Amino acid sequence: MVPNSVIHPGSGEEPPGLYLHIPFCKSRCAYCSFNSYACQSPPAAYLAALSKQIRHWAGQQWCRERTFATLFVGGGTPTIYGGGELASLVELSLTSFNFTEDAEITVEANPNTVSEQALTSLRRAGVNRLSLGVQAFSDRLLAGLGRSHTMAEADAAIGAARRAGFTNINLDLMYGLPGQSVADWQDSLDQALAHAPEHLACYELTIEEGTPFARLVDKGDLILPDEEEALTMAERTHAFLAQAGLERYEISNYAAPGRECRHNLNYWRNGAYLGLGAGAVSCLSGFRFSTVQEPEEFAGLVQRGELPLAEGECLPLEARFRESVIMGLRMIQGVSFARLHRQFGLTPPGYYGKMLDELQQQGLVAVSKDSLRLTKAGLPVANQVLARLV
Repeated sequence: MVPNSVIHPGSGEEPPGLYLHIPFCKSRCAYCSFNSYACQSPPAAYLAALSKQIRHWAGQQWCRERTFATLFVGGGTPTIYGGGELASLVELSLTSFNFTEDAEITVEANPNTVSEQALTSLRRAGVNRLSLGVQAFSDRLLAGLGRSHTMAEADAAIGAARRAGFTNINLDLMYGLPGQSVADWQDSLDQALAHAPEHLACYELTIEEGTPFARLVDKGDLILPDEEEALTMAERTHAFLAQAGLERYEISNYAAPGRECRHNLNYWRNGAYLGLGAGAVSCLSGFRFSTVQEPEEFAGLVQRGELPLAEGECLPLEARFRESVIMGLRMIQGVSFARLHRQFGLTPPGYYGKMLDELQQQGLVAVSKDSLRLTKAGLPVANQVLARLV
């Protein structure tokens, strides 16, 4: 590893992040639209191909010239592989690329795919942040989502993580679920906070096209909480977690001081990142590309020495600027004019002009000397506001 201060000179870029995608899960949830595949025995050939891709990219000039600040192993369910296998993948990444001394190293996990022994192996390999997909502290609601774990397994996984030495744990929770009441949501929040997590990600369920839930909604067979109930759940979340010392720093994310997810902050700031694995997306200094989604095809291409590219585009400067504004407004603090000007030579007041004035007059955004952010009134309708800034 190299000192924190080492970043790529010029262009206003900050240290990039590295993402590794593991596309396998024990079962596929009814709401899931991610690139994931139900699999009881994940193939060793996929990890071999991913390892080969890591070595390939570590030797490329763009990567050699940069110091990475975060590593995120996501999915799917990365911990469907054994602790030793994942630990080796993490160690390979940390020795192949340059990382800052205080790099944030995250692994995602589902509660029924971890053991204290496996988590200890990951911790020793350098993983210092664990993200557990709990979703709900209710067996009834978990079954309705098609989750493969129970509430007891969630409690056990959190305990195992603490004993393995993890002091930075995120719990994913979802509200607006079929059959969920405001009281149910409050109970999930209560039980989550009983574990004193350093970070909570609280997402409203969205119905994604092509999922089993979408088909049930179309047939009228899935009853969701109404808009007022979902809004009540959201508002209760903000107030309750603030009292518990978890600050809302992004539309759906809450953290103890200094425990914000740095990997995701890089995404929301539209920073550079390298994504490896089936279906992963990369953005390197404005060049965005993705890999093929099907794991077997991905592994075959890599093992034959071929690039597993699906598509790519070079984004014009103004398009990158607009993306940076839109993504950055997901953060509660908003976007920094100085940061944007350093990267693109543009600022929101100069670029958007009257449109920004109108949004400010409507009370949806706040403009200060050096920042633009959504107001309390603008946050609940963020999608509508951001659509006007595309």
